[in-house]
Amino acid sequence: MTDITSSQIDRERRETVREDYLQMTQRRRLYSGLLILIFAVMLISGFSIAEDRNAGGFLEGLHRLFDFPADLISEAIEKAAKLPGHMVDALPALIETLNIAAVATLLGCAGGVVFSLLGTRGLAYWPRLIPFFRRITDILRAIPEVVVALVLIFIMGGGPVPAMIAIALHTMGAMGKLFSEVTENTDMKPVEGLQSVGANWGQRIWLGVIPQVLPNYLSYGLLRFEINIRASAILGFVGAGGIGYELKNALTFGQGKFDEAAAVFVILFLTIVAVDQLSSSLRNYLTKGTF
Repeated sequence: MTDITSSQIDRERRETVREDYLQMTQRRRLYSGLLILIFAVMLISGFSIAEDRNAGGFLEGLHRLFDFPADLISEAIEKAAKLPGHMVDALPALIETLNIAAVATLLGCAGGVVFSLLGTRGLAYWPRLIPFFRRITDILRAIPEVVVALVLIFIMGGGPVPAMIAIALHTMGAMGKLFSEVTENTDMKPVEGLQSVGANWGQRIWLGVIPQVLPNYLSYGLLRFEINIRASAILGFVGAGGIGYELKNALTFGQGKFDEAAAVFVILFLTIVAVDQLSSSLRNYLTKGTF
C-alpha cells in the first residue's frame, strides 16, 4: 500500500513538473512572438517614415544602387597604373588616422580603467558615488562620436584634435562599462588578504586586482583600437582630418578622381585587415598564451 501511494505521488510530481515546464515554454514562445511582432512593426514604421522624409524613393532608386561602385571600379581599372602612386600619397593621411585612433584609445582606456575601478561594487574608493561614476560612463557612451566632433570642430576648427577628443570620450564610456564588468568578476581573496595586512586602496588595486584583469583589459583595448581606426576614418568626412578627409575630397570631385578614391579604399582596407590580424594574434596570446 505504501509503495502504491509513493508511486502515485511520484507520478503526480512528474506531471506537475511537466505541466509547469510546458506552461513556461508557452510563455517564452508568447513573449518571443510579441517581441518579433513589435520589432517588425517598428521596422516597417521606421522605414515608412524614412521613405516619406527622404529626397527620393528608396525603391525607385534601387536599380541605381550599384552605379557608383561600378563607376569607381571601372575608372580604377582604367587608371590602375596610377593607384600605387595615389596610395603612397595617402600614407601621411593614413598615419594621421592611426595616430588619432592610437591616442584616443590610450586616453579612453586610461579613463575607462579609472571609471571602472570607481564604479565597481566592493572595490570603489567612494562606494556612495558608484551610481554617479556609472552614469558618467553611460552619458559618454550614449553620445555619438560624430556629434561631439562636430561641436568641437565648431569650437576649435577642423583638424585631428577634435576627432581624437571625440573618440577618446566615447571610448572612455565604452571601456568603463566593459572594464567594470571584468573587474566585478575578480577574485576578492587577494584583495581581502592585502587589506588584512594594512594595504591601502591603491596597493590593493595594483597588487590584487590589476594582475587578474590586465589580460582582459589589454584584449578589450586592442579590440577598441580596431573600432577607433574605423571611427577616425569616418570622422574625416566631417572635417576632422585623416584619411577620411582625403576620401571625402576624392569623392567630392566625382568622376576623374575615382581612382584616388579607390586607392584610399584599398589602403584603408589593407590597414584594417592588418591591424585586425595583429590585434587578434595579440589577444590570443594574452588570453590563451599562444599566437
